[in-house]
This record gives sequence, C-alpha cells and structure tokens, in this order.
Amino acid sequence: MPRSHSALAHAAYHDLLRSLRDEGLRDLRGTPTRVLRGGRGYWYDSFRVGTEVRKRYLGEDSPDMAARMEALRQDRAPEGQRRRDRARLVRLLRAEGFLGLDPTSGSLMAALAGAGVFRLGGTVVGTHAFRLYEGELSLRLSLEQTAQTDDLDIASFERLSLALEDATAPPVTQVLAEFDFAPAPSLEPGRAWRWRQTTGTALVEFLTPAFGAEGLRDLPALGVQAQALRHLNYLIADPIPAAIPYRSGVLVQIPRPERFAIHKLIVAERRRAQDRMKSAKDRAQAAVLIEVLARDRPEDLAEAYEDALDRGPRWRMRLEASLARMPDTAARLAAL
Repeated sequence: MPRSHSALAHAAYHDLLRSLRDEGLRDLRGTPTRVLRGGRGYWYDSFRVGTEVRKRYLGEDSPDMAARMEALRQDRAPEGQRRRDRARLVRLLRAEGFLGLDPTSGSLMAALAGAGVFRLGGTVVGTHAFRLYEGELSLRLSLEQTAQTDDLDIASFERLSLALEDATAPPVTQVLAEFDFAPAPSLEPGRAWRWRQTTGTALVEFLTPAFGAEGLRDLPALGVQAQALRHLNYLIADPIPAAIPYRSGVLVQIPRPERFAIHKLIVAERRRAQDRMKSAKDRAQAAVLIEVLARDRPEDLAEAYEDALDRGPRWRMRLEASLARMPDTAARLAAL
C-alpha cells in the first residue's frame, strides 16, 4: 500500500489550498455579479474603466462560492501577512516531504496562474497533475513514480473558453515568450498548439476535448490554439483545485483523481503500439491511484469506472486490454 503523509502535512496542505482559493476572491475592483448561461451560473467582478464596463471571471456559482465571498467581506487580514502565512505552510510541506518544482517550472506555473490560465478553465493534465495528487490524497510519492518531465500539458473545454467572455492578462503567448518559448510548427500554417523552449528542453502543449474530428481548435479565453483529442472530455469534467508548494503557493486545476486513473488505463492502451515506455508509465500511475482510491474513496472510483464503461464498446475494449496486463488493479476494480 502506498505511504501517506502525516496528519500535520495533510492539514497544512488544505490550509494552503483554502488560502489560495480565497485570495482569488479578494480585492474586487467592482461589484460581484452572477450571470446565467445555459442554465448555469457564473460569478464576475464587474467594474468600470472609463465608460466601459468590464468583467473579470471569478468562478462557477455554487453554495460554497457564495459562502466564501460573504466570509471574505469580513476578513481584513493584510495581504502581506496572508502571503507570509502561505509561505510558512509551503516550508512546512517541503519539510514533510512534499514534492516541489524546480525554479524554472515553478516560476512558469506561477506566471500562467497569475495571467488567469487556471481561473479561466485551464486544467493541468499529465505527470504534473499526477504529482499534485499527493496533496489531494495525502499520498507520499517516490522519485521513481514521479520522474520529472519537461512537458507541461494544459487542457480546457473550447465551449467554456467561448462562454466565459474573459481572457488572460497578460496574454498566454506573451507569458510563454518571456520564458523563451516559441511556437512549434504544426500541420496548419500560422497556428500552433505546442510551444518549445528555445533555451532548454521544456515543452508546453494545449489540449481540448474532441467532439468529432481531432484537429486544432481556438481557446479564446487563453488566446491559444489547442489540439483536440478524444476521451479528454471525460478526463477534465468537473476538475478540482490544487496547490503547488512553490514560494507562497500557486493555485492550479487538475482532473479528479478517479477520472485521471481510469483515463490513464484508456490512454495506455491507445498509445501502446507507438510508445511502450509511456504506456507502461500510464499504467503505473493508474495502478497507484486506483490502489489508494479503492481504499479511501471507493464510491468515487466506482462511479468513474462505471461512467467510462457506459461510454461504448471502444472504451470498454481499451479498459479491458489495459486491465488484462494489470491483474491486481483489475481485481480492485472488480471488487468495488
């Protein structure tokens, strides 16, 4: 059974996460405004710039969101003190063995978060997301399980990006340029979904679910193009916030762990013929998460697994093919 972090580390992580989430609702420039679109509510900070009314997206409406906004109206703690408190929590987490980021990756994540990438629907996927489940699941990960990758994958729904009527500031392309990233050539001239660092080996990729043919799509809120991929809509539905223990903390979004685990089983089979090493890594990450979730969150895991099975014969075929190579994991899922 994978090892867990201490109760102290678990509490410190959630204190850091709560503080980072609340920070995004402070210092409103105008009036909080609830907007209905497609039967769903979204909160904005509405303010005037000259004669123009501008709106800054705050988040989707929920009882928790309303309660947090009300509580923060009464909280007058100075910004500097809040930042120092978060830095103290980060130091505690690092001392407890939480994984950190190297300065280049950490500063890039902080810059993307500051521009609003994750506030506007961007969701970290891939190995960077897997590393962040140590906080959500209080899971102590080994170096072998979390071998650092230079690739950063960010996914978002095209429809959400269109609906929000807000955009990153500064633009994502400007942020990437400041970190020496340049667009990598694609099959569509003048359009790029991959950005390669000219002074290193890092790569940033933007992805979006495919509801039809795979190809490039625009993400207006992020100001970039993204590669549309099948199965991704399952992965990034209903993402959760996560805190990166870097400096005074960085707030991002990641997929729900149960969806990440099941999605990894599908992806492992899909790319087994092209990249066996990545396929094996996908299965290993899925096995770790499923072992923990079967113990701590069996209902969530069962629901995610049943959802995937109900999506058609191709989904079931890929799941069965991966699980045929993973008898222990298959037994855990069968026992749910």
